[in-house]
Amino acid sequence: MTSHAKEQKIIERFLLLSIAAAILTIALKSAAAYLTGSVGFFSDALESVVNLVAAIVALIATRIAAKPADANHNFGHGKSEYVSALVEGAMIFVAAAMIIYTAIGRLLDPAPLEQVGIGLFLSIAATLINLGVGLALLKAGKQYRSAALNADGHHLLTDVWTTVGVVAGIAAVAFTGWFWLDPVIALLVGVNILWTGYKLLQQSLSNLISEALPPEDVDVVKAAITDFEAEHGVTIEDLKTVASGRQRFVYMIMTVPGEWTVEYAHELADALEAAIDNALPNSQSMIHTEPRTLATA
Repeated sequence: MTSHAKEQKIIERFLLLSIAAAILTIALKSAAAYLTGSVGFFSDALESVVNLVAAIVALIATRIAAKPADANHNFGHGKSEYVSALVEGAMIFVAAAMIIYTAIGRLLDPAPLEQVGIGLFLSIAATLINLGVGLALLKAGKQYRSAALNADGHHLLTDVWTTVGVVAGIAAVAFTGWFWLDPVIALLVGVNILWTGYKLLQQSLSNLISEALPPEDVDVVKAAITDFEAEHGVTIEDLKTVASGRQRFVYMIMTVPGEWTVEYAHELADALEAAIDNALPNSQSMIHTEPRTLATA
């Protein structure tokens, strides 16, 4: 099994973990909402439903992204991961609309809460699950450069902070008897996840329109190029990069002495591609070679 295939299996396992966590937290939060009658807990459970759908879509998208290049997709299917992030962002907006609608109804007709202690316990248990899984997804997303894992991990951690706010609010309702606090908390949850959805959609759209590699990756490429120029007496110009999921594409022009043979220039281009791939794994370089006399004419 190749290194890329092994990474793909690991990413899929993390997404399956996210799916399992979402199912468990939906059960816990739904039970909390049912037992207490809280729209705050209900809004929190809806966000976990979004987590579940998003994790399933992300799993499908990463499997598509892992497919090799073909006649219709010459540069592979890497951007499929960004589509999963777009779907997750859209799902967040749907959940927020449902939460806000429900909260407004309860705000107009406040109701007392029941069995608050059990509800708080269940919600806190769900939060701890999301915290552990979210941190694991973010770490794996950074290690394997997976947009799907990053998006899912950030969403789970947002869910954690949402639940912390809900728990604090419901506890305040229990102590003060201010039942109107419950729908207000739900409204705040809805607004919070609307902001999360907006940021997620913004990032995904930026990636879909061929955003350059992160500055730290570009610096690695430039360092490899600088060493190569000094060693072989060539000049690299017009460096361009683009990210496509976990794939990295690097484009450049290599200017060489006009008296060099095509064969020798081609050998150096191959060597430079290997040097960049060694410095920045999973990258694909495309080098156009020009004679120095032509470039400076």
